[in-house]
Amino acid sequence: MCKELKTSVLRLVPAGANTPLAHSTHTPDGSQILHTTLKALKEGQVIAVPTDTIYGLACLAQNSEAIKRVYDIKGRNGSKPLAICVGEIQDIYKYCKVTVKEELLNDLLPGPVTLVLERSETLNADLNPFTRLVGVRIPDHPFMRHLCQTCDEPLALTSANVSTQSSTLAVHEFEELWPRLAVVVDGGPIADQSRLGSTVVDLSVPGRYRIIRPGW
Repeated sequence: MCKELKTSVLRLVPAGANTPLAHSTHTPDGSQILHTTLKALKEGQVIAVPTDTIYGLACLAQNSEAIKRVYDIKGRNGSKPLAICVGEIQDIYKYCKVTVKEELLNDLLPGPVTLVLERSETLNADLNPFTRLVGVRIPDHPFMRHLCQTCDEPLALTSANVSTQSSTLAVHEFEELWPRLAVVVDGGPIADQSRLGSTVVDLSVPGRYRIIRPGW
């Protein structure tokens, strides 16, 4: 049973259509939210974050106890894998064995795509120990991209919902999970009304690709 935490719900406020998320007199600014979120991650906690498709739960992929918390919070089947999220294309080469051209990675990421590749020995063996593969994402979302870049290690990422329930597009939709999360980053409603999440593409076999799940 996951113990209840004192949850910080922090709202990102867009400054304008073409500017970064900025300061509001009623909420912390982006740097404060980033600091609080990073602190929670480094302490081994689970957080909720907006992405370019749906809301997600995230923790440090290299922290085995945090991974267990994610499965507990979601009530997720232990045989279902978690993806990882990184900040830059070059980070993929550290945690995955890449057999496709870098141009292809640059064409697909950042964006609403999860690429399934063979994992490297650097990635935590307790993350998806039942498979040699791992899905990797670079969401096209300013806060998530900055978080991953600043964290400097991969995040384990999955949808912010109880398993078997629908994916979520706003923080109030998974409010029953808040007491088990250290931080909920509210980026406002996500426009993806399909709730499908990212498109999952298997690139683990050289010279071939397979769409595992069509998405956003």
